[in-house]
Amino acid sequence: MINVKKFSLLLTGLLTLFTVGAANATTAHASSAVNNYISSSNIKPAKISSSIWGGFPKNAYRHGVGKPEGVVIHETANPSSTIYNEIAYMKAHYNNAFVHSFVDASHIINIANTNYLAWGVGFPGNARYVQFEQVEVHSKSAFAHEVSNAAWYTAYLLHQYGLTPNAADYDGKGTVWSHRAVAKYLGGSDHTDPVGYYSANGKKYFGSSYTMADFYQLVHSYYYDNFTGSASKPSSSSSATPLDKVTYSKLTATAKLSSQYANYRLYNHVKNAYANTSKYSWSSVKATAGKKVYVNDKGVKDKAGTTWYRFTFSTAKNAKQYWAYAGALDLN
Repeated sequence: MINVKKFSLLLTGLLTLFTVGAANATTAHASSAVNNYISSSNIKPAKISSSIWGGFPKNAYRHGVGKPEGVVIHETANPSSTIYNEIAYMKAHYNNAFVHSFVDASHIINIANTNYLAWGVGFPGNARYVQFEQVEVHSKSAFAHEVSNAAWYTAYLLHQYGLTPNAADYDGKGTVWSHRAVAKYLGGSDHTDPVGYYSANGKKYFGSSYTMADFYQLVHSYYYDNFTGSASKPSSSSSATPLDKVTYSKLTATAKLSSQYANYRLYNHVKNAYANTSKYSWSSVKATAGKKVYVNDKGVKDKAGTTWYRFTFSTAKNAKQYWAYAGALDLN
């Protein structure tokens, strides 16, 4: 969502950090009612309509023209507007804010050249990401079609610019961002869309909240099913393994690496909870038994019941975050 009355273009290089509150516990789903409905209904995404308007400014991304680093997903927060009304309003007020494209249940309309940055999330996100808005829709079918269009378009943009799917809402690093994630991890805004819109419509039409984790799984599926060859897809053995459901809860604690830490591995997510999970060696973080860490999240696998912790090795705001099985830590 872009509130043009409150939005300030922070092209001066000033960075304002905002903290976005999070619920005490959330559940990341390997699949969701919305995604299952899209699959079972064989919903096909809309074709992209090009309606580039020449009045938008053309400024290069921080790495150059045609070099975005990911995609930001917005939502207009206007329940009574249409996609054409939103586009007309944005053209008339582009000096305040604008995005590259708009999506609803039936359309994907590109209005600004994605090779140049848009003004949708402030500094520094504007100089990094392609951005598009979702217009609010008001039925079960329309919401499923809109989500499908948004996920497919995200996958399309990633492929267009040689990027691979990587969920950023989880740790502030990646190629698929909500506006909320940008505000939380990079600053420049205090908006939280499309998280509330997804959650409310998921509950209203499908009986359970729809999350950015669910959306990311749909992006990942579209990307590997439509935009890569078989050599780039996950192996059949790994893709056949269902992802684990994990219940997360915020935690603030200190701990030390246990005497058994070397028996486990470091990850960027809870192991097998996300499609893209990276491993790290303990030597890369100069680990030793008894080394102090700062715990900020806890994850319990719904089926196995095993506990995992997310932690950093310093209190710096940008400290890299890691996940490890509980046995690797001795909590204070």
